[in-house]
Amino acid sequence: MLKKISRKLALYLLPFIGSVLIKILYKTNKKVFHAPQELSDENFIMACWHGELLMIPYAYLKYRKTPHVKLIISDHFDGTLIAKTLSYFGFGTIRGSSRRNAARALLQAIKALKEGCDLGITPDGPKGPRHEVADGIIVMAQKADVKITLVEIKPSSFWQLNSWDKFVIPKPFGTITYYISDLIDIGGLELEEARTLIKEGLLKHEQ
Repeated sequence: MLKKISRKLALYLLPFIGSVLIKILYKTNKKVFHAPQELSDENFIMACWHGELLMIPYAYLKYRKTPHVKLIISDHFDGTLIAKTLSYFGFGTIRGSSRRNAARALLQAIKALKEGCDLGITPDGPKGPRHEVADGIIVMAQKADVKITLVEIKPSSFWQLNSWDKFVIPKPFGTITYYISDLIDIGGLELEEARTLIKEGLLKHEQ
């Protein structure tokens, strides 16, 4: 009973607090964007590693002033916290992952893409292995015939959690550097070829 009450309280308070902290961290850091001036008006998939997820809203909002995006978020309690936090940025969610409700999430994502919605995904989420690309992003892009943009987010100063993804939280008063790729078309690639291209693109500026 106590656990249930604690979770309800956490779901009520933490997402709002989290969204405020993300905004504070963004505003108190200098920002450097190595990115295309604009991306296509056509919808796309935006991808980043799970450990760099925290500041991804501002990569997307650089190109879409009015969000029209759904993020694939794992269907468990931590995922619910993330989903509610991102809702404060106008982001929708599709619940599921490669380990839970995978088929449903895949079908919903392809449907959303075909209807013109953008999609956000962490190719190594929700539980890793870290920096390994699961099949989902490739299948979605090829089935819906959309392109992918790859995002790396590198703060100059940060806290790093002792979690499987080495989750990064920027410290205030540093610099957050965004590396955003041009749109990549993987439509004609074999699975492993596409996987390698995505992985190498997301590790291009890894130290």
